[in-house]
Amino acid sequence: MERITERLLSWASILDPQAREQAITTASMPFIHPHVALMPDAHLGKGATVGSVIPTLGAIIPAAVGVDIGCGMIAVRTQFTAGDLPADRAPLREAIQRAIPLSAGRYNNALTPSASTRIERLRALADDAGFDPASYAANWALQLGSLGSGNHFIEVSLDELDRVWLFLHSGSRGVGNKIATHHIAVAQERCLRDGVTLPDRDLAFLEEGTAEFDRYIAELRWAQEFALQNREEMMDRVVAALADWAGPVDELERVNCHHNYTERETHFGEEVWLSRKGAIDASAGRPGLIPGSMGTRSYVVVGRGDADSLHSSPHGAGREYSRTKARKTFTRVQLDEAMAGIEWIRSDAFLDEIPQAYKPIDRVMADAADLVEIRHELRQLVNVKGD
Repeated sequence: MERITERLLSWASILDPQAREQAITTASMPFIHPHVALMPDAHLGKGATVGSVIPTLGAIIPAAVGVDIGCGMIAVRTQFTAGDLPADRAPLREAIQRAIPLSAGRYNNALTPSASTRIERLRALADDAGFDPASYAANWALQLGSLGSGNHFIEVSLDELDRVWLFLHSGSRGVGNKIATHHIAVAQERCLRDGVTLPDRDLAFLEEGTAEFDRYIAELRWAQEFALQNREEMMDRVVAALADWAGPVDELERVNCHHNYTERETHFGEEVWLSRKGAIDASAGRPGLIPGSMGTRSYVVVGRGDADSLHSSPHGAGREYSRTKARKTFTRVQLDEAMAGIEWIRSDAFLDEIPQAYKPIDRVMADAADLVEIRHELRQLVNVKGD
C-alpha cells in the first residue's frame, strides 16, 4: 500500500500518471472521509478513477458510482468436472447465445416466467421508490436477462480441481445508464446553480437533505437491484443451457456481487456513503468475484476486511490501453493466440478486449494479497460476449 496523499491510499503497483492525478483530484473533495482507496486495477475513468473506493459525508458524486449502476459478477459452481463434459463445446456456446440477447441495444422479445416474476418485484420496488422506470426506458422490462457489450461476458470455466463453474459479468443495462446519466446532469446543474467551483465537472455532487439527493438514492437503489436480478436471470438461463448439453445441474454455490454501486457503511468511526467504482466488498469473510481479462484467469475470493482499503478489493484486471489504442496496437493473430483452446465467438469485434490491453491479472492479485484470500482460480473453456 502506498500513501499518495493524506487522503489517497493506493494498492496499484501499475498506475497511469493521468489516473493518479485524477484520483488525487477526487480525494481533494471536501466531503471525503477519511480517504479514497485506489485498487490494484485502477485506471482512468469519467470523473473518478475506475478502481476507486470513495467514502463521502453528506454528499454523493453520481459519476463516482458510474453509468452502469450495479454492474457486477455472478458465479455458480456445479457438480460437474471436466471429464463430465462433451468434447465439442460449440453447441453450449450457441445455446447460450440463443438464450441470452448479446450486445448493446439487443433485448428480449418476450419475458420468460422467471423474468416476469422478477419484473413484478422490480415494478413494486419502483412504486415504493416513487418513480416509473419507463420514464427512462420504455422497454426496461425486456432488458432484464440481456448481457450488453464491452467487457461484459459469460464464461464456462474450470477451477484448480477441474470443477465446472459458470461465470457472468453484467449490470443494469440501458435503463441503469439513463438513470445514471440523468442524475449526473442534475448534479452538474445544481452545482452550477449554487456557484460551486469544481476541479472537474464530472465531480459534481448532490448534497444530503435535498430532494435531488433523495431522488438519486431511490433510483440508484432500484437500478442496483435491477442489475442483481439481471445477473440472476441470465445465470438461470446459462444453467439451463448447460443442463440441456451435459445433463441436470446441481448448484453447489452461487455468488452475486456488485462492483459499481453505493451503500451506507461505517468506516473509521463515521457512517459514510461508500461508492465503489470498480471495486468489490471485501469485508472479512465476504465472498467475491474478480474476473481477469478475456482469455486469462478469474478468481473466486473471500474478503480479509482490510480497514485502510475500506473493506474493498479490485474488480478485475483494469485497462492499460484504451479501446481505440488497443485496436491500433494489437492484431487478430494475437487475439487468436490468446484465446487458444477456448470456445469463443471468433470476431475482430473483440480485439479491444485482448488480454494485452489489460493489466496482468497476476500482478493485480499480488497487489491485492492483503485485501482478499483466493479460494479458487478459474480458467476458461467457453467465452461468450456481445460485440
